[in-house]
Amino acid sequence: MSDRSNRRHRLAAVALATTLLAASACSSDDDGDASPSGGKATTTTSGGSVGTPEERTCDQGATGDLGGAEAVAGSASDWTITSFDGTEIRAHWFPTDAEPAGRETGDDEAGDDETATTEAGDGAGPDGAPTILMGPGWSLAGDTSLEEGSVLFGALNIPAMLAHGYNVLTWDPRGFGESTGVASVNDPDLEGRDVQVLLDWVAEQPEARTDADGDPRVGMVGVSYGGGIQLTTAAIDCRVDALVPNIAWHSLETSLFKARTVKQGWASVLTTTASGGQLDPHITSASASGTATGTLSEEDEAWFADRGPGDLVADIDVPTLFVHGTVDTLFTLDEAITNHQILLDNDVATAMIWYCGGHGVCLTDPGDPSRLSAAAFAWLDRYVADVASAPEVAAFETLDQDGTTWTADRYPTEADETLEASGSGELALEASSAAGPVEVPVGTGDVLAGLVEPITPGPADESIEVGIDPGELDGLALGAPTVSLTYTGTIGDGDRPVRAFAQLVDDELGVVVGNQITPFALELDGEEHTVEVELEVISQRVAPGRTLTLQLVATTPAYALPRLGGTVSFESIEVTVPVVTEGLTEVPTEQGGEEAVVG
Repeated sequence: MSDRSNRRHRLAAVALATTLLAASACSSDDDGDASPSGGKATTTTSGGSVGTPEERTCDQGATGDLGGAEAVAGSASDWTITSFDGTEIRAHWFPTDAEPAGRETGDDEAGDDETATTEAGDGAGPDGAPTILMGPGWSLAGDTSLEEGSVLFGALNIPAMLAHGYNVLTWDPRGFGESTGVASVNDPDLEGRDVQVLLDWVAEQPEARTDADGDPRVGMVGVSYGGGIQLTTAAIDCRVDALVPNIAWHSLETSLFKARTVKQGWASVLTTTASGGQLDPHITSASASGTATGTLSEEDEAWFADRGPGDLVADIDVPTLFVHGTVDTLFTLDEAITNHQILLDNDVATAMIWYCGGHGVCLTDPGDPSRLSAAAFAWLDRYVADVASAPEVAAFETLDQDGTTWTADRYPTEADETLEASGSGELALEASSAAGPVEVPVGTGDVLAGLVEPITPGPADESIEVGIDPGELDGLALGAPTVSLTYTGTIGDGDRPVRAFAQLVDDELGVVVGNQITPFALELDGEEHTVEVELEVISQRVAPGRTLTLQLVATTPAYALPRLGGTVSFESIEVTVPVVTEGLTEVPTEQGGEEAVVG
């Protein structure tokens, strides 16, 4: 590897560490109705907001796996906690001395002011305060910073949570920081059980509010790796009362191996940034295989699929606020949508909020990022701290490329219009037909820009293009566009998979919509074939004069290099973009203005 490449990888590791640092049912109601096993039974108001909590029960108690805990000499916050299998987990404990904001239920004025405090009620003073567990990003140790300042991805920081009346526990996941063991990507049988032991420990602390012996009043927050562990933990332990997973995932198979295509750009970054940790060999094996052949071994693929949370999400029945990024190219919006839909189908209180950020770079107007932390605290106050007057959180909130925020009664919102376009063309499967890497404008201000620039799709110079003109239509393109392709082609023999890629370009701004590109398989045997491709989900304002262009390309640095050298003739290209013109409400900016409803 060249000195330049080594330097780029070192910078990538530093950048990722810097940015991510910000960042089964247990019982039923007495009357026999199903009750959430780790939190509050909830209702949804007619206005599309997630409503008030009711009492819950959890008869689990401590797991009994707490092997011991010792304070770390010379540290006011650090503990070494022995997990179920002897792995030593380094934990960081920060008890609050603040009264919970708006603690008196029914105190509407206090609830409207996030900084308001009242006299101590249940959960404060001698009864203890509720606790928030915050897991770190991939490869990182738990956050210990008590410095005030800006946070990334709308994450919450320790000082803010302490001031809000919550104890805070962070930790170094196994394999990272000062913890022993081997990182296994939030395996429920390893990292999941580690967090269960941490819950046992919190329940023993005199500063912690408990609902029963061994059952602390607990919420969880965290970004990326710290988001995924929330889903894993709540699926196996009913003592967690509410979740706020930020840019987490549903399946490592659908996110990292979409359309059986290795997401090699991110795989290389994640492996490099974790090189100082103790990793399960499947992690490094998969990254090496993706680079060398563009494929995964059956064993590696199965290993990642087993990490979940996947089907375990169906076992989560605590209030969950999903926070996700429209430009996240590692865990795309579909990952959060899938998790959210599972909870909706199971009548679990859930909401979802999207922002321009995440594992990616925001190349459009980011809008108001403070709405994320405000929503997170409102969620925690309502479902962990039992503040009945906490602000309600919209069931669904998104934003467009102009930074405008929109809310709806739920996601998915029904598309009442569509944009349609068609075309044809011949695509040479050559390296010159590449989507990206993008060039991030100087001064963008996104701290992830230098890291993701080499692996982010941009408009291609050589591609098949189909123009999409909204005409007089004005609305929000919301959901997954589809492309139907009829094609023939040939290609030489090789071991790499045969793929092409589709993306939408915002013609006005000159950027790929959401930075999203979608791989799809081709069968190039000289015969005619038809395939329908569901593109990545987008949130894009369309209006007269604001056109889009569909591009089909041969390759992109976001994914492993496919087999090249052939030619594809697309006899028919039909693209359909779902558009919502009714049922979305524009959120006024801080500068004022009247609410407006699309349509």
